[in-house]
Order: sequence, then structure tokens, then C-alpha cells
Amino acid sequence: MDENTTQPETPPPAEPDQPASGKPARRAPATKNKAKPVLRIGSPDSVLAVIPGLLGFHPSRSLVVLGAGPPRGRIEVAFRYDLPEPPDPSGAAKIATHAASILTRHQLPLAIVAGYGPGPMVTPVADALVAELRRAEITLHDMLRVENGRYWSYSCRNPRCCPPEGVPFDSSSHPVSAKMTAAGNKALRDRAALAATLAPLGGQTADAMRQAFRQAERRITDAIQKRGVPARRYGAIQQVINDGLRAVRETIEAYRQGGSVTAPDRVAWLAVSLGDLRVRDDAWARMVPEHAVAHQRLWTDVLRRSPARYAPAVASLLAFTAWQSGNGALANVAVERALAADPEYSMALLLQEAVTSGIPPAAARLPMTPEEVAASYAASADPSTFGLPPRIPPPAPRKPAGGARHPASGPPGPSDRARRPSGKVRKPADRTKGPAPR
Repeated sequence: MDENTTQPETPPPAEPDQPASGKPARRAPATKNKAKPVLRIGSPDSVLAVIPGLLGFHPSRSLVVLGAGPPRGRIEVAFRYDLPEPPDPSGAAKIATHAASILTRHQLPLAIVAGYGPGPMVTPVADALVAELRRAEITLHDMLRVENGRYWSYSCRNPRCCPPEGVPFDSSSHPVSAKMTAAGNKALRDRAALAATLAPLGGQTADAMRQAFRQAERRITDAIQKRGVPARRYGAIQQVINDGLRAVRETIEAYRQGGSVTAPDRVAWLAVSLGDLRVRDDAWARMVPEHAVAHQRLWTDVLRRSPARYAPAVASLLAFTAWQSGNGALANVAVERALAADPEYSMALLLQEAVTSGIPPAAARLPMTPEEVAASYAASADPSTFGLPPRIPPPAPRKPAGGARHPASGPPGPSDRARRPSGKVRKPADRTKGPAPR
């Protein structure tokens, strides 16, 4: 089958430093996303060679499903599940049902499946998936099991091509793997290595950032605690918001031009400002897909330099841009960072639901323009408040006349308008989508 390389896009389950400076560092101009070359794959070893590049890492103890459709068996989606450990019939059935539902939703009539791990772990899930695919009238092109540098086919019974001892292979030396890497689909060692790319920076960078965040928080605290003449307080807070909006615009533009912003004071001010929904939603509305690569670099830089209390907004913006470009593995890791800091953060919860439900990146459309976001908040936001992280004590609210409740920090943003989904969200694994192998 033919293959278009894709930037990984994956859901989890059951399941893909720059020195500080006062000015943006300029690099090569214009970092718009590049078109991916077309590859052709057909043999089992070429399929196995392409999977790590699609996911963004080498899977282990996992079930990977590739969904293909016209034209010419083009692979449109790839997703990964952690295998139940120990083997569990109920867990196997849930994975099989969910995988079939994603393929059905995308109207993909062909599936290729690879299970990574020992037979007792892979076979129960493989058997359950065969049954579900048959019920969904989805053709199973091949189902492989991979372990210790060898693969076996559940579909082939010919000992000449599929011997009982398995077929040795090395995905890293396969030509398809080299082409995937050249196209920008580098495969990391494992999912933990992917998560490490978002790990907080340490050493002198961490020390400088702690000081910068204290100064940024002090600036906001001074503004919101101004009392006396209401106009003074309103004006001070509006200035804080305007400064945050300007920081968003300038930083996004710097990264789109190939530069970066890593000066501690600028990064800290941006991250603190994003704690207010008016600023965060303005940034969200600027996440146009043609600059997704630059945006991912931006939010990765900020996230790695931010303490946990500021992770939800930054990590959610990173998750959105990763999902937008088809990198579901990175989207999931970013969502996990956001929810680890705030399990109720609605933007992260909705992104988690979108990615793990198999909603394609094409659905990651911007709901509002920056101008519409500003108009929405101008009509309904309370100018006397600012979205505060837990560490900054809010000023005691004045009791409104008539016993009315004190207004909140602002209207719901595009994601916050929805309530948290009821029940436990199932996490299918890491999911990949977009121009993919054929």
C-alpha cells in the first residue's frame, strides 16, 4: 500500500533549552508546516518500520491499529492501546469495541493490527478485535505480534513465510524508517521518552524562573489589591490584561518567524497572564493550523519553564496544537500534565475527550477569532477581577448591593462553556491521524 508520512497523532488506555535572552532569538524565517512526502509500504516489516514514526515512539506491551481507506489503501489513522496486564477478557473486549468504533466512525474499511508483547498478553486482545472487526464488516489485512526483534502473523499459516520461530526484523534499519525520520517523524525510545520532552527544566534555568514568577505574581497582586477609587483598580487590572494580551501576540509572532522567547521575565509574565481566561482564549484563538509546528515549540518552551500551578493553561494550548497537527501522543502527554496540576481544568478535559474518542484533527477548528473573543469578554467580563492561580491570594470581594453574588473572573472560554463530562473518560491509547501511510 502507499503511504503518506504523518505527524503522529495518538490517544492513551488502555493506551507520541535555549539560553535566556532579553530579546527573541531570530532563526530562519517563517515556520509554516511542510508537506510530507509519499512512501509506499506493503510487507509486514515495512508496516512495522512505519509504526514508530507514526506514533512518535517505539511501542511496547501495546496494541497498534492502523485504519486504511481509499484511495489505494491509504492509511488514515493509527492508534495505540496499552495491553491489559495481567490479561483480562473484559479489558480486551473494551479495547476491541473501541478500536472498531473509531474505524467505523472514520468509515475506514481496512485494518492492520500489530500487538507488541508476549503471546499471552497479545492474543486475547487480538482475538476480541478479530470478532469486532468482523461484526463491523471491516477487512483485516493482517494482524501481527512483535516480540524481541521478531514478528508472527495471526493471519498467515504458511511456514515458508511465517515460520513458528517468527521472522526476524529490524525496523530501525528499514528504508521506510529512514524516510520517516527524514520527513520529521522521529521515533523516540518509548512513551516515557516523549513525556520527558516536556519535563520541567532544572538547574540555573529553574532558579531564574522561580524568581521571575515571584516578580510576575507580585505585579498582579499589587494591581488587584488597589482599592479606594474603583477606577484605579479597574484601570490597573485592565492594564495587566492588556500587557498579557500583548505578550501573547509578540511571543506567537516571534515563534512564527523562527525565533524564541526564553528570557525568564517574559516567559513568567506570559504564563501568569494565561491564568486569566481572557488572555488564554485570545492565545487559543490565534492557534491557526498552518503554524502548528511553531506553536508546539512555543508552548513546549513555556511549559518546561513553568511551575505546576501554571501548567493547565499552557499544557492545554500545547495539547490543542498537537491534536491540531495530528500528534495525538504529544497531545495526550500535554493533557496529562494539565490534569495532574488541575484535575478539573475544563479545556484539558474536553481535549482529552476529543483525542481519546478518535475525533480527527480536522475538527480542531478555532471557534472564535481574537476579535470575537475580545468582544465576548468586553460584553460580559467583570473588569475588577483577574483569573488567579491558587498561590496568589485574591483580595476580599466587596459585597455587591442587593445581596447578589460576586461575579466570577470572566465568562467561560470556548472550552469552558461545556461542563465536565459525566462518568469516567475511557482513554484508548495513543492515536495518530493525518496524511499517513498508504
